[in-house]
Amino acid sequence: MFLLKKILTPFILPLTICVGLLILGHVLLWFSRRQKTARALLLAGTALLAALSFHAVSDPMVAALEQRYPPLLDPLKPAYSDGREGEPVRWVFVLSGGQHKDPRLPPTSHLSDTSLVRLAEGIRLQRLLPGSRLILSGGSTSGPPSEAETMADVARHLGVNPSLIVLEPETLDTESQARAAPRFVGKDRFILVTSAVHMPRSIALFRGQGLRPIPAPTDHSVVPRASLGPRDFFPSTAALGGSETVVYERVGYLWAWLRGLTAE
Repeated sequence: MFLLKKILTPFILPLTICVGLLILGHVLLWFSRRQKTARALLLAGTALLAALSFHAVSDPMVAALEQRYPPLLDPLKPAYSDGREGEPVRWVFVLSGGQHKDPRLPPTSHLSDTSLVRLAEGIRLQRLLPGSRLILSGGSTSGPPSEAETMADVARHLGVNPSLIVLEPETLDTESQARAAPRFVGKDRFILVTSAVHMPRSIALFRGQGLRPIPAPTDHSVVPRASLGPRDFFPSTAALGGSETVVYERVGYLWAWLRGLTAE
């Protein structure tokens, strides 16, 4: 299933669809008599690519996912104890988000920007919770080390006591991480750390396993603003990347929901 997902995913992303429309439009324009169809495809591909490359379009879509759950600034507040006396949070579960396997680089450069931010937030929260431990989750598709092991190495370099680190180095995606989580947290309440845009799907999958995660979103890419500016209407690769991330998350959530894996 993981391999099939990786093969099919590029075909549902906006950039692939836009380029496909443009290529097909040019082929019909130059090599067929279907000129109206060709022009329609070219117009659709150009308009869709332009729109999804504007921050004015991309940012609200990203914000709708990123702002679903508020940041967990203080994990010691009573609201996060599930209303039960004497039920402290013992686990901070961090989902990996990529790594770079290059021994020439310093440890902090072995993680993708996404993984590094998630790990930093996990460490911050773990230090605020007496008696808690970090669960670092993520496998590897290209041999050792796993992403969990790479995160653990960086955490140790940042001063985290190795005895406070628990590794889950086998899983390759959010779905499998949710299935693996009960082995580590049991029925305990725990903090789940991942990128804000990824949090809605993650929470749904973890709750689908009967778990009780406390969302701790991080790695926010959109900052709420009172009004739009001129830059919001110029094409941007960052905006296009945000649009692609939203489509990926929405389709991933829908696929999980159709298979009965979510609790929402």
